[in-house]
Amino acid sequence: MITWTDEQQRLRDGLAPLLDKLSAGHVERDAEAAFPREQWDLLRASGILGLPFDARWGGLGQDLLTTMYVLEGLGQGCRDAGLNFSVCSHLVSTGVPLHRFGSPELKDRYLPGLCSGDLIGAHAISEPDSGSDALAMRTRAVRDGDDFVLNGSKAFVSNGPVADLVTVYARTSDRPGPLSITAFLVDRATPGLTAGRPVAKMGLRTSPLCELFLDDCRVPASRVVGRPGGGFLVLDHVMRWEILCSFVINAGEMRDRVERCTEYARTRTQFGQPIGSYQAVSHKIVDMDIGAETARHWLYSTARKLMAGENVTRDIAIAKLVTSEANVASALAAVQIFGGNGYMAEYGVEKELRNSVAGTIYSGTSEIQRNRIASMLGL
Repeated sequence: MITWTDEQQRLRDGLAPLLDKLSAGHVERDAEAAFPREQWDLLRASGILGLPFDARWGGLGQDLLTTMYVLEGLGQGCRDAGLNFSVCSHLVSTGVPLHRFGSPELKDRYLPGLCSGDLIGAHAISEPDSGSDALAMRTRAVRDGDDFVLNGSKAFVSNGPVADLVTVYARTSDRPGPLSITAFLVDRATPGLTAGRPVAKMGLRTSPLCELFLDDCRVPASRVVGRPGGGFLVLDHVMRWEILCSFVINAGEMRDRVERCTEYARTRTQFGQPIGSYQAVSHKIVDMDIGAETARHWLYSTARKLMAGENVTRDIAIAKLVTSEANVASALAAVQIFGGNGYMAEYGVEKELRNSVAGTIYSGTSEIQRNRIASMLGL
């Protein structure tokens, strides 16, 4: 069990005045599938976008655990899961790799804008023919003097339609293995980089997503994040942060869902008594509560190990698997507890179920996580 300091609590409590404004209109925004620019600007003012980055670039200089704790509070208080997802994507897709692997020049140029939210970040990894198998990517980057020329296409780029800066992963070698991938920091306005139209999707609709196309996109070699051939190392670091930060937001959303379902079960009466008095309902809420706490345990335990320099490959897979599947079960139970109201869009419960399914797919599917755990068991 973690004992949070007064400073950590203060950072999380600092979001409290914004949460109602962030949530206002969340059902309507989901129906419109529009990026919530006004709410984004509110979060910019809170400083949350600079949480894990050094103060010299306008960040708050917080560690991974503190960043997760504040993001959990965002998940618990903000009903717009798409906005929450876009915040996390912004933090981990460009800021985290730039902060860890970027050159001093790249950091000075871009981190202040990422910390303030003046720039919105995204990363381009998946392709039409390669999702969980990132090493199968076909996008190529060929050295040409002081530049690299990128050609290919990327799919499922979260924040893509609104991003100002994209971390693009491309193949710089034909040899098999992880040393064939390089990460590039690419400005949205770079000639040859084109964003497709926003793609309609099942959930997380206020977090816009699109394809990206690279046609003779010329990027200076100085925009390499890390070193040529070191992109898989960058990606591995990013994915650990992505899983821990995005799914701790889900843990916060699950906690809020438990509280709303508990209150509803206390006040909704059927057959002369609150529905929470029926074991079939109360046990659903108990399971939701256990799922939320189990997720928190795995996420924070894994983060502590990562910060201590321990091998967390198995822990990351378990944390991601446990949280994503508990979130789906929690959202499905909430729809059932709210009954007809849960099925109606106006209550905002049904969209939580749609949102939750994404977590079993992005950042490595549940099947991939089980395969990884199985391999570590020697199977």
